[in-house]
Amino acid sequence: MDVAIIGGTGYGAVELLRFLHNHPHVQVKKVISHSNSGTELAEVYPHVVDIIDIQMAELDVDSLAQEVELVFFATPSNVSKNIIPTLVDKGVRCIDLSGDFRLQDGEKYQTYYGEEIASQTYIEKAVYGLPEVNKEAIKHASILANPGCYPTATTLGLIPSIEQELVDRSSIIVDAKTGVSGAGRSLSLNVHFSEMNENFKAYKIGVHKHIPEIEQILSERANGDIQVIFTPHIVPMTRGIMSTIYVDMKDNYSTKQLIDVYQAYFQDHPFVRVRREGVFPSTKEVYGSNYCDIGLYADERTGKLIIVSVIDNLVKGASGQAIQNMNIMYGWEETTGLDQLPIYP
Repeated sequence: MDVAIIGGTGYGAVELLRFLHNHPHVQVKKVISHSNSGTELAEVYPHVVDIIDIQMAELDVDSLAQEVELVFFATPSNVSKNIIPTLVDKGVRCIDLSGDFRLQDGEKYQTYYGEEIASQTYIEKAVYGLPEVNKEAIKHASILANPGCYPTATTLGLIPSIEQELVDRSSIIVDAKTGVSGAGRSLSLNVHFSEMNENFKAYKIGVHKHIPEIEQILSERANGDIQVIFTPHIVPMTRGIMSTIYVDMKDNYSTKQLIDVYQAYFQDHPFVRVRREGVFPSTKEVYGSNYCDIGLYADERTGKLIIVSVIDNLVKGASGQAIQNMNIMYGWEETTGLDQLPIYP
């Protein structure tokens, strides 16, 4: 199957290329980049020289619709919403790695993204692509809204205990950390080496655009309104997200009981690994892979459940999950092109 990638020079795009290069059912026909049109991909990313021979091109929607069956959008927010409707109307399926189609509430989108939401017709068509909870809907999606990195780690850590009403839904505290690749490839003072090296800082407290996304998916799974306290931090590493979550247990559960619940919940989901009692995951253990690893601790002294959930922000938090969703959409084995060991050390 021929596919295209729009937004070809970002980290999300190059990770898509890394996994799709060895995917048995897919060929990347085009890479679209307005800023680098006419440039060989290897000039922007020298590590693909003599491996991927693609010249990046300008976007021509009519031509693209005739050449490919599926388009990945690795674009900044507020870009894909202007292009996807036309492609979908021409019969092209789209997987959007940005946030344009994740939220259903236009007012919240305006508040957190600073622009008007996409047309309601297409918002209603969009399927939220968290495979572990939405697999059946993903199969039939024409617009797939790929989840954000923080929401992926956070919601996978919380959903089993939320759905089974094991915890108090009124008090959820999320303390999350990300590597600097989460900020993208564009130059920024925030991730300048001198500013970031040997530093550790919280940012966008109370206003991060992933807050409404986390609350939306949790509220859907709970069949009721859920709010979270979410504090993101940036740490001086390239990849990885660790989401440490604190919730009050409704009963005096043991760690083993909760691990049993989580293992049963995720037993048919190949990319979520629940650690045994007393073992907690680190970001290095999922580096370069599509895994989400979860560790649990029931603190009987305070009555709190502590959840540690880790992912690679560029893979399970972006491109790997997008390919996992593509596999589901086309009826292929969910792990196709993704079933590889994490990079270690």
